[in-house]
Amino acid sequence: MTETSYIHEDVPGGVPVKMWTRGVPIEDEAKRQLINAARLPIVFRHIAAMPDVHFGIGANVGSVIPTLKAIIPAAVGVDIGCGMMAAKTTLRAEDLPDNLGPLRSAIERAVPHGRAPGARDPGAWGKVPGAVDTAWAQLEPEFAALCRDYPKLVKTNNRVHLGTLGTGNHFIEVCLDEAGFVWFMLHSGSRGVGNAIGTMFIELAKQDALRNNTNLPDRDLAYFEEGSRHFGDYVRAVGWAQRFAALNREVMMRRVIEAAKTVLHKSFQSHVEAVNCHHNYVQMEHHFGADVYVTRKGAVSAKAGQLGIIPGSMGARSYIVRGKGNADSFESCAHGAGRAMSRGEAKRRFTLADHRAATEGVECRKDKDVIDETPAAYKDIEAVMAAQRDLVEVVHTLKQVVCVKG
Repeated sequence: MTETSYIHEDVPGGVPVKMWTRGVPIEDEAKRQLINAARLPIVFRHIAAMPDVHFGIGANVGSVIPTLKAIIPAAVGVDIGCGMMAAKTTLRAEDLPDNLGPLRSAIERAVPHGRAPGARDPGAWGKVPGAVDTAWAQLEPEFAALCRDYPKLVKTNNRVHLGTLGTGNHFIEVCLDEAGFVWFMLHSGSRGVGNAIGTMFIELAKQDALRNNTNLPDRDLAYFEEGSRHFGDYVRAVGWAQRFAALNREVMMRRVIEAAKTVLHKSFQSHVEAVNCHHNYVQMEHHFGADVYVTRKGAVSAKAGQLGIIPGSMGARSYIVRGKGNADSFESCAHGAGRAMSRGEAKRRFTLADHRAATEGVECRKDKDVIDETPAAYKDIEAVMAAQRDLVEVVHTLKQVVCVKG
């Protein structure tokens, strides 16, 4: 560890904050949010802020919060298990057609996405109708048990959203690596059912805090302690949502690959290298001699030798990385470029001409409804990568040629 790898901030009345933000802007509001979290009595040792850190609801996006015998539901958030999947194929750049429009259209037809009619009915899409049934069979028994305890989950978009992309910053991409091999990559999570689980338990934690007169620096930082009424149920529910998210990505990846085969008319192998990783989740881990709950909100596990994915924006590079197991980061790294501004500000600041110029050479949407996802709305991915050189090493550099947005 070098002295310049992170910025150390002492927090009066709390644990320190270590920020891997050298050369990357961080807004004052995000710093205040880190300080608020650091003052919670349940936080262990210190908080780690990744180079893509920015303001979020409850806790910063791009933060790693270790807690002793307690979990903060809003720090995990409502997009439980959101993450990335990438698969290398035996296809090469020369195997792709000059016109990538049909490939993009095939993927859009195969994977329910956005708010288009039918986007919530995966059974009406794609070439692998059995994939959803197989995945749901792994999830249904435990979900049924959760519904018995929390009946409001019955009417959520649970099975209906399995195998769907969603909206916002979720995406599917066709990329080329540094050697010219084709990769498929996608970003999504636990969809409507994960949102319902997160929202419900965040509210229950707030109610517990009020009943117990817990003094919080931010009401959204309400937490469950081990032994409390809802703690075990939350651990069970959040674990289920994280499994849903991983399977959701697997189902979509199968659909993407099958769709590509219908357009390319070429036999190829997929999953030559595959990574499926969360970046919004909580799990028990061992750090600095203690078993702690590690909440990564917009952060990826980067244990020594572990592969992860750090995507850029619609027009930037993305990276397949290998973790270095940095102890001070709780063996974590950034989850992407991180937003540089709000969606509203991006829509006010950038024009369609700006967006089209920034995504030149990428087969993607270039309409006003994706202005908030334009590359300039995000931090510079190269600066983000430079700031975390002691957290990960680059294994592959990817550049998208097709991007499907939710």
